Amino acid sequence: MLKNLTIEDVAVLREPLVSGRQSPNALGGALVLGVFMQILIYYLEYTVLGRMTNFPFKDQILTVHFWITGVIVILSAIYAIPFIYKRSQKTQYLVSILVSQNAITLSFYICGLFLLGENPEIPESSLLTFTMVTLLFGALFLVAIVIRFSILLRKGKYRKGSKRDELRAKFETKTYIPAVIIGSTGLVFIIQFTVRTFNLADIEGAVITVICFVLFYTMIFVLPEQLVILYCKFRFKSFNFDKRGYLDSEDSA
Repeated sequence: MLKNLTIEDVAVLREPLVSGRQSPNALGGALVLGVFMQILIYYLEYTVLGRMTNFPFKDQILTVHFWITGVIVILSAIYAIPFIYKRSQKTQYLVSILVSQNAITLSFYICGLFLLGENPEIPESSLLTFTMVTLLFGALFLVAIVIRFSILLRKGKYRKGSKRDELRAKFETKTYIPAVIIGSTGLVFIIQFTVRTFNLADIEGAVITVICFVLFYTMIFVLPEQLVILYCKFRFKSFNFDKRGYLDSEDSA
């Protein structure tokens, strides 16, 4: 489906590049911040939550996440260097996706699980079942968002001049329905499980836990658009910046 796209079909996706929010320089600064953010989140995950939780296989989870974070931190530092990212801006954008998905999606999901695991009264089987169910909802939610995004692209809803059109807004509302149903169902399950877990005795802990999972699903929601923009950077020259730091024109698609 993507191979049939023209530059006109994805014109709206260039806007973060046109505004400079996702220029190589801006991403370079974000990657520097991402290095410290990932290290801080993992430190809290390991030293605070990791020591207090009874979540099954926590040591294996922390070990795997340590190596994932370590590799992405190194890549972040490398592609925050102007000399490198000016010659490899496509790879830099890929690294920025990995940073956002690791720092928020994966990290906060693990933190949410570890927070639930702090209650010693919850059996390991229940925690594992909860993990499988939330991951399943995450996968279904991602599929729903990909389908929705594909429909919007095919219908030309990312063409220039249509993104704020009333018809497009109405269409988008309708295409949100499957994703909203799946995401809402998953969120209701999480809230119910969290309330039963904390027995309403620790509202603060329950709220923080729910926020962790909300962030998890939020980042799943933005992942398809991130990947399509990455694809466009490989497919269309006009999604890239020249050596002087200026975005190539649409005429050079």
